Order: sequence, then C-alpha cells, then structure tokens
Amino acid sequence: MIGVALLASLMWGTADFLAGRASREHPAAMVALVGQAIGLIALTLILLVRGADGGAVVPGIFVGLFGAVAVLSFYNALAVGTMSIVAPIVATSAIVPVLAGVFDGERPGPLQWLGIALAIGGVVLASTESGGNAIDSKKALKLALVAALGIGLSLVFLDRAAEHDALTGVAVARAVAVPILVAFALRVHARVDWRAVPNLAVIGLLDTGANTAFAIATTGGLLSLVAVLGGLFPVVTVALAYFLLHERLQPTQRIGVLLALAGIPLISA
Repeated sequence: MIGVALLASLMWGTADFLAGRASREHPAAMVALVGQAIGLIALTLILLVRGADGGAVVPGIFVGLFGAVAVLSFYNALAVGTMSIVAPIVATSAIVPVLAGVFDGERPGPLQWLGIALAIGGVVLASTESGGNAIDSKKALKLALVAALGIGLSLVFLDRAAEHDALTGVAVARAVAVPILVAFALRVHARVDWRAVPNLAVIGLLDTGANTAFAIATTGGLLSLVAVLGGLFPVVTVALAYFLLHERLQPTQRIGVLLALAGIPLISA
C-alpha cells in the first residue's frame, strides 16, 4: 500500500499546484465548490454501478464537515499567501493521523520513526523559499493552520470510513461538503466563468482520487505511516513549479526533496 499512498501524494500535490494558480484568478470558494461537485458526480456514478456500504456513512459525514472547512481555508490561503510557504504548514496535517494511529496502538519501528522525521523535515525544507509574493501573509498563516487541522481530522475519519468502503466514505464526504460550499459561495457572491469549469473539474477529480487512494492505503498499512507518505504532496507542488513555471529551487529546497525521498524507503521498512 506504500505505492497507493504515494499516488495519493502525487495527486494531492498536482491538485494543490493547479488550485493555487486557479485561486489567484477565480474565487477560492468556486474553485473548491466546482472541484468537490465534480468529484461527487463521478463517485455517485461509480457507486450506482457497484453499490455503497452504509457503514461508511457516519465517518464520511465527519470527513465532509472537516474537509469543507479545510478546503476553503487552504484555497483561500493559497490565494492570499505564497504557495510554497502555505504548503508546508498544511502538510503538518499529517501529525494528526500519526498521533491518532499511535494512540490506537500503532507502533512504528525505529527506522520508520526516522523515516517519518526525514519525510516531514524534508517537506518543510522543500517548501521553503526566500522572499515571496504574498498578498496577506498573516491571514494566509491563520488559514493554513486551520486547513492543517481540518485536513488532519478528515484523514482520521477517512481511515474509519475506509474500514467499510473507501469510495462510499469519500462520496458521503463530498455530499456533505458541496451544500456547505454552495452556501458559502452564495454568501460571498462568488462567480466563475463557465469556460474555467473544465480546469477546475480536473482539480476536483485529482483531489477526489487522492482521497480515495489515501483511504484505500490505510486499509493495508499503518495510518501513522500512510499519513506521512500522503503528506509528501508539497514536494510534488514544488517540483511542478520548478518544471512548469521554471521557478528556481534554492539549495535548502533541494536538500528537502532529498530528505523526503530518503524517508520513503525507511517508512516502508
């Protein structure tokens, strides 16, 4: 399940990169709403064919509640802050499921703890940068902290939902989140050009795929370890910015990427 957790990280990192760019051009509420709605439609079609599991409904509701707050906070933080500073703060969300796993009796070995430390440290270093183009750095910091807590709690309940059915849990989460996001978008009078919907839909499908992959990974591995591997997404975001936007990687960022990569085989030991 290590590969599935890394796949979740890849999709989350790509979605966050695209969402960061989109939130600078469109209201963050609409970026979140369109993405979550598209994910709900896709999962509903799948579940109509294969069926759902009622046991995943209750934890899925909590995933949706925490997830709605998290995605709004995260995308707004990306809109007013510097992407490569917001990302590592949000990546600390992995601490919540790691602690939850330990409290539930999970006992990673010494090498795995070392891998966790390297991976988290690497994410922070890889996502740092000198300077920045933040519009409101203080607001971005507060929003990123709220997003980190919300994502961390949603991942804990996503693990609970996956004990029954990952797809049902994510679908219920989307069903809960969409009305909340609709209400918020109406409240702030958010609008988006219909021509932008396809691009925002890609973000939603990637995020939905990442959540599903993470949930599946938790069924075959320790939550504390899967959470750290899934939390490597800022490395992906930084890499995409480097290759697609030609942003320079600082020496510290290069070290961070190497540390994060070094932590992966230790975590899977």
